[in-house]
Amino acid sequence: MQRTGAATPSTAMALVKLESSDDPKPAGAKDCITTALKGLETIAPLVRSVEETPEPISTEVQGNIPSWINGSLLRNGPGKFEFGNTHYNHWFDGMAMLHQFKILNGEVTYMSRFLNSDAYKKNSERDRIMMSEFGTLAMPDPCKNFFQRFLSRFEMIEATDNASVSFVKYKGDYYVSTETNFMHRVDPENLETVEKVDWSKFIAVNGATAHPHYDPDGTAYNMGNSYGSKGALYNIICVPPEKTDTKETLQGAKVLCSILPVNKSHPSYYHSFAMSENYVVFIEQPIKMDLLKIVTCKLRGKPLSEGIYWDPKQETVFHLVHKRTGEVSPVKYHTKAISTFHQINAFEEDGFLMLDICCSDDGQAINNYLIQNLRKSGDALDEVYNEMCRAFPRRFVLPLNVASDSPTGQNLNTRPLSQATCAKISKDKVYCCHEDLHGDDLQEYGGLEFPQIHYSRYNTRPYRYFYGCGFRHLVGDSLLKMDLKDKSLKVWYQQGFYPSEPVFVPSPDAVDEDDGVILSVVLSPSRDKATFLLVLNAKTMDELGRANVPVNIPYGFHGTFSPSA
Repeated sequence: MQRTGAATPSTAMALVKLESSDDPKPAGAKDCITTALKGLETIAPLVRSVEETPEPISTEVQGNIPSWINGSLLRNGPGKFEFGNTHYNHWFDGMAMLHQFKILNGEVTYMSRFLNSDAYKKNSERDRIMMSEFGTLAMPDPCKNFFQRFLSRFEMIEATDNASVSFVKYKGDYYVSTETNFMHRVDPENLETVEKVDWSKFIAVNGATAHPHYDPDGTAYNMGNSYGSKGALYNIICVPPEKTDTKETLQGAKVLCSILPVNKSHPSYYHSFAMSENYVVFIEQPIKMDLLKIVTCKLRGKPLSEGIYWDPKQETVFHLVHKRTGEVSPVKYHTKAISTFHQINAFEEDGFLMLDICCSDDGQAINNYLIQNLRKSGDALDEVYNEMCRAFPRRFVLPLNVASDSPTGQNLNTRPLSQATCAKISKDKVYCCHEDLHGDDLQEYGGLEFPQIHYSRYNTRPYRYFYGCGFRHLVGDSLLKMDLKDKSLKVWYQQGFYPSEPVFVPSPDAVDEDDGVILSVVLSPSRDKATFLLVLNAKTMDELGRANVPVNIPYGFHGTFSPSA
């Protein structure tokens, strides 16, 4: 069954029974859960190791893939979950596999390669996990004697270069990135690993996110933490748009400013940040990192992930940094405890900054994505899903002109039709309450994550549409288009298939914001080699065509479209 057009509650999920929120909640359920599901399909095959496809193979195209699409969809994600008899514990730990779907004249070829990282090479050479990852601690080498194994417990964990999160771009070159200080420059034409690059060789940071933002001229902004004897700092990073030498990587990168955490030994974890025309917006959320636990995790025999925790007693704080001057706004914008992984957009208008993010009222999801959870079936799988909080799109309105004479205790949001509120509580504190960017029907699709917009034209500007995955499972199981004009949905859904993050590609003569296509890689756990690249009309969410790829692919994280020259 395929669903397109405006969403209605009745036809979405034929095999999954929906229980209303009036039903008794399962044990351990949290208040933010609005629906509980029964009979979820097992998705274990979507988190299995696969072989790479290093030479391009042809695909079978059904329907019509527009001839104007000329370039490659590049995707990143885990592709190998064990070495020998050692296996990874967390979804984020698997070895990075890079995918290329090359589109030319309505035809598609596919290829994939494992990232040739030091982690991959060391693990492969010994056929065991040699380097620790986010949720997996590498055990001491059994070939060492007892004393050497004992001493190795006192060594710091070596930062991984397993860059499995996304493709990013700096100075015109493509890199694959994770959240440590290491990236790899890759060739988008053949997916070969070209060069390992260390952020800390250029600026004083110990890592950077895999979600930079870009100004129209190509200037890149990012965020990364630094750790010193006095604790942690959050750093705003700027990378110039062009090379002065062909061999350059991150030369010229600079730290615009540093922000002190509320608690320097327990800084917030963050996966991304937001950016408007003039400001970088850092969201200091109550997902916290216990630095003492992280530093001593090897000594204690625990993975790094054990040092990350959710503290619902803490408020979330929005920090504004001016992109040109690096000045941090003395006004701090607070809201209740929320967690966010991905921002949708941010823009300034009439003295306000609109911050649109996907967020949830609970921050424990990161610890639920254990591979053993993703591979469960039956009631055990239902229980994992039903205990997790859904993410929904929300707007916060931040007043930019808060002065000493601004009234206290009343709503400063004067924007017509806006339901968000923002009230000055004290001299430099504004408390914000969000507006939902959706109707009740989004609950039918399990909320929305992996948001995407027409980035090149509408990032940092007022916009109308965003796209994402619906999450009626632990991974995306539908593709959604949200219209902010009336908060209406258009949906692509096909039972038993699981689409990746939607990537918007504008048509060459685009006039309207949604003139273009949506690209998504769709997988099926119940059919062998049933992968396909899906192409949707971004206006209607109707299918234009698909390219059937005769390989199995694990469910991945993020990607980008690289237009051909």
